[in-house]
Amino acid sequence: MDVIVKKNVDYIICSKCDLLMELSCSFVGEQASCPRCQSVLVSNWFEPHKRHNIYAATAMFLLVLSNLFPFINIKLAGISNQILLNQIPYIIMDDGFTILAAFFMLVIQFIPLYCIIIILLLVNPIKIPFQLKLLLARSLFHLRHWIMVEIFMISIFISLFKLTNYGDINLQPSFCPWCLFCILQLRLFQCVDRRWLWESIKPIPNLIQTPITGISGLIQGLRCCPCCTAIVSVYQDKCLRCGIISSARYEYSLQYTLALLMTSLIFYIPANFMPVMITEIFGLEYPANIIEGIILLWNESYYVIAILIFTFSIVIPILKFLSIGWLCWHASGYGNNKCKTMHLLYKVIKFIGRWSMIDVFVILILSSLLKIGKLMNIYPTSGLILFALVVIFTMMAEMNFDPRLIWDRNNIKSRN
Repeated sequence: MDVIVKKNVDYIICSKCDLLMELSCSFVGEQASCPRCQSVLVSNWFEPHKRHNIYAATAMFLLVLSNLFPFINIKLAGISNQILLNQIPYIIMDDGFTILAAFFMLVIQFIPLYCIIIILLLVNPIKIPFQLKLLLARSLFHLRHWIMVEIFMISIFISLFKLTNYGDINLQPSFCPWCLFCILQLRLFQCVDRRWLWESIKPIPNLIQTPITGISGLIQGLRCCPCCTAIVSVYQDKCLRCGIISSARYEYSLQYTLALLMTSLIFYIPANFMPVMITEIFGLEYPANIIEGIILLWNESYYVIAILIFTFSIVIPILKFLSIGWLCWHASGYGNNKCKTMHLLYKVIKFIGRWSMIDVFVILILSSLLKIGKLMNIYPTSGLILFALVVIFTMMAEMNFDPRLIWDRNNIKSRN
């Protein structure tokens, strides 16, 4: 009997809810979304090669430009202090916080630049070894979640409002290029379509099975590769296109998620009561934790900033703890079977997860600029490291949670 070999290119499995669909032709500028969970499946951009090259090359140029010239200048009591963007991590290291400095350089400078270079290498006909192409593409989609330049940009504007209380602020030549870089790189990564990029590297392998659309891929013995979106058999550990080894669902997803969540909760309690920064005025030190900083901003009539810091530093972490725990409870088979509500909650957590890092960046900016000799200095403390770890571990918990577990209850029910 002849084996039917079906082309995989017309089919796609949603990586968020496991629904198998057939892709129809879409017009230029349109996006195809999953009809069940509304996740974007593919984006059909006009001349994607040119678009990616222009965005990536311009973003790289702006990033280099923003590191060559002074960034911000503050003048206090006749004393002026001016910094470059690339000086911030060195100032943090001088304060004895090498871990914070390394984290800052990674998420603000190195990872964005690395991902931009990868895009330029992959979208252009550059002769590089095929295995290296696979490695670069894999790392691109793993690391892009840790780019935080837009969060740092918002932190800068919050810091500027706070700094006006201390002295005169002057924006320097590299400030505008940096803001433009933040906006452009955000647009660049929005335009990078995972399916299109992998198709340009290697065609999707054939399927030795005719898929049935409108039902779960797992029920049919098919799964979506988490790296390149190719459809492979659930009995096949290694993807035939990208070579990554994975399974039908993230292994021990709920266990890893809950372990990371509990770890972040352990750090969260002392992070709210330990000082996150020390303000030194004429040799006298005034330590302050997150709650005291919010109260100080409120008393100084910075109501909007106080509300923002309170929201991102207090409210959002608590909501993330409760929400991720609720998702794990639902995915374990308990509670009401409201998959759409749970998936919407997951999307909200995924979107706001990184924004709690605003408070960390605000303190790092203040501590870098307010070094005015014996007049005034601001230093980060170990409490800030704990709070940064809270954000990092909650992000890792969200990344380890498999959203397809939310829908598996419906898939099993429909099968029965």
